[in-house]
Amino acid sequence: MFALLALLPKWLDPVDIIQNHGTLSSWIIVGIIFAECGLLIGFFLPGDSLLFLAGFFSAKGTADGLWPWYVLLPVLFVAAFLGSECGFLIGKRIGPSLFHRKDSRFFKQSYVLKAHDYFEARGQAAIVIGRFVPVVRTFLPVVVGVVGYERHKFSIANALGALIWAVGVTTLGLALGNVLDEAINVDKYIYPVTAVVVVISFIPVMFEVRRSRRHQRAS
Repeated sequence: MFALLALLPKWLDPVDIIQNHGTLSSWIIVGIIFAECGLLIGFFLPGDSLLFLAGFFSAKGTADGLWPWYVLLPVLFVAAFLGSECGFLIGKRIGPSLFHRKDSRFFKQSYVLKAHDYFEARGQAAIVIGRFVPVVRTFLPVVVGVVGYERHKFSIANALGALIWAVGVTTLGLALGNVLDEAINVDKYIYPVTAVVVVISFIPVMFEVRRSRRHQRAS
């Protein structure tokens, strides 16, 4: 897994983004987190690893131009929250047209109705959990908007998910950066630990899939 992270294109490599863009690095991080959390074009962006490493390098103070942690944490929370709010509004905008669209091989209105029922039953929990799953966190706000989920319920879950994800993952990086001794070769830990963070981010969806299968069998 960490080999794959290391082989990312340079412009997607979280280490390169943080260390080699000077005063622009923090703004690039904020833009990536915003885009990955709701803009449909952001599904391939490295949000988890970027948050973790932003916290890590902020603690070490080894990345020129990176904001200190007390600036990073609130700004990243706002970026994650507003990104998903934007995705929700995109879904809200295109949703009505889907309800008037004829069924086709790849689209059926029943899919939208099933999604609506799903979010009515466990919407807020699914929104919070989905925040931790790459790709899902990009498309989920749009889907929630499409099915007509209540805006205030979404915003509450969105705020909670953004707090736990954006602030939580960055804080983990801060904690590790503060614990590791300066004498240790930090570079050899970056990709393995980041890979672990990415793997852990898939755990919530595994539990959700397992619970869904149990429910189907029971039905």
